[in-house]
Amino acid sequence: MRLKHCHNFHDFRKLAKRRLPSPIFNYIDGAADDEVTYRRNTESFETCDLVPNVLTGVEDIDMSVTVMGQKLDMPIYCSPTALQRLFHHDGERAVAAAAAKYGTMFGVSSLGTVSLAEIRKKHNNPQVYQFYYHKDRGLNRAMMESAKEAGVEIMMLTVDSITGGNRERDLRTGFSIPFRLTISGMLQFAIKPMWGINYVTHAKFSLPQLDQHVYMSDGPLSIGRYFTEMLDPSMTWYDVAEMVKQWDGQFCLKGIMSVEDARKAVDIGCTGIILSNHGGRQLDGSRSPFDQLAEIVDAVGDKIDVIMDSGVQRGTHVLKALSLGAKAVGGGRFYLYPLAAAGQPGVERALELMRTEIERGMRLMGCKSVNDLSSSNLRFR
Repeated sequence: MRLKHCHNFHDFRKLAKRRLPSPIFNYIDGAADDEVTYRRNTESFETCDLVPNVLTGVEDIDMSVTVMGQKLDMPIYCSPTALQRLFHHDGERAVAAAAAKYGTMFGVSSLGTVSLAEIRKKHNNPQVYQFYYHKDRGLNRAMMESAKEAGVEIMMLTVDSITGGNRERDLRTGFSIPFRLTISGMLQFAIKPMWGINYVTHAKFSLPQLDQHVYMSDGPLSIGRYFTEMLDPSMTWYDVAEMVKQWDGQFCLKGIMSVEDARKAVDIGCTGIILSNHGGRQLDGSRSPFDQLAEIVDAVGDKIDVIMDSGVQRGTHVLKALSLGAKAVGGGRFYLYPLAAAGQPGVERALELMRTEIERGMRLMGCKSVNDLSSSNLRFR
């Protein structure tokens, strides 16, 4: 299958599976425990039907949105994800360039494989910095100061990952950073030699945001131990409130799922919340963000920008979320499979397909702009 024959999420997934060694593909593709939440995230959109209006005059479509003070040309953005240069040697560089071309937001993770400052110098589209809360308070402050100096617009604190989820696919293959593969996992690398050639012939793999703490080869800390030893499970709302004050700008929490927590985010001065269950990779059995969206928008949507991610595969999924009051929608796997399949051209193809689907969907629903979307366009079964 060639890139031009990729027409949807599932086509990209198939191509990524062909090109990646199985342990790395399953790192992207897998989720926690029995992966119930992973499946439910997308299934939740299927229990909701669109109700279009006709004869509204939809020659010109405006799908732009403003979220946390940032103007986006389209209402879906590339959520920050870890370890991107494992999937393709260009990693975050490819994603940032594609997002810039399409005028949307992207993010760099604390576990990103390209420097936050490097990406910010090259592209002017809105950028978020996703980070975790560490036991070392000095490290937290230093990371925020580095992001501020780089010119990052939005600070994004992930709050649902104070410990790693039980990702059993990774346990079966032995996937870890540094690599500690099972024999079966090593064989999977052997039968996909092009990945290995690209890995060793490009710039050395590193984690520049945390290069003094997490090592890709022999060193004091692996990715698994990073989650269990460096992150602080004692984090409280008081701690986050202090960080919001320190940042003094657009600050969002990723991983909010309850109305109670959404209200607390408003109280401590956050400007955005992201309803997310980490793509089903943390707490299996948790509710899907789309199922929680209406309740949270009703509670705090007039006080804070409500965003959602997890399970988004189609432009119609985006439109359903916007109709319930989401200001924008994030996605990870929707661009990670294309990144793995073809680098920057793959991510561009995915964004182009999303833009086309959203525009077509808005026309068929009789909506000229995102502001025309409302819950009156939806019915739940």
